[in-house]
Amino acid sequence: MTALVVQLVAADDDLARPLIADLAREYDARYGDFFGEPASTELSRYPASEFASPHGAFLLLLEDGRPVAGGAFKRYDATTAELKRVWTHPERRGRGLGRRVVAELEAEALRRGYSAIFLTTGPRQPEAVRLYLASGYTPRFDPTLPAADIGIHAFDKTLVTEGARA
Repeated sequence: MTALVVQLVAADDDLARPLIADLAREYDARYGDFFGEPASTELSRYPASEFASPHGAFLLLLEDGRPVAGGAFKRYDATTAELKRVWTHPERRGRGLGRRVVAELEAEALRRGYSAIFLTTGPRQPEAVRLYLASGYTPRFDPTLPAADIGIHAFDKTLVTEGARA
């Protein structure tokens, strides 16, 4: 496997298009109009500028110049970034790329002055729930309940700088 390159891009950059297109396909396949509108509507809810510096970021992992994973964050409040659009190419799943994306986004959020992360995922994305739990996120819901009973799954995490871990 070729080394992965981390690249920050604009949310509407041509390199980001495969990520957005596959998320739209996947959201609609999993949820249809479960939320009263096509699930992919979520992808156009925020303008690209929400994911731009200094308050946001859109990050891709590139292999041979092509995106294989990525994600973004936007400002949630003055100290908290909100993760959005976390994605791994379907043929690259199960290789730890999602965890790498989350870790890279957390590091970038720290560099931008955030001290916490908030995020949500849906009830039909159990692999996302596993990813966030494995990445140290605290669920804001009772994880013993059935996913459908919970609805939107919210998580948060306090970010810790390298020096504070010692």
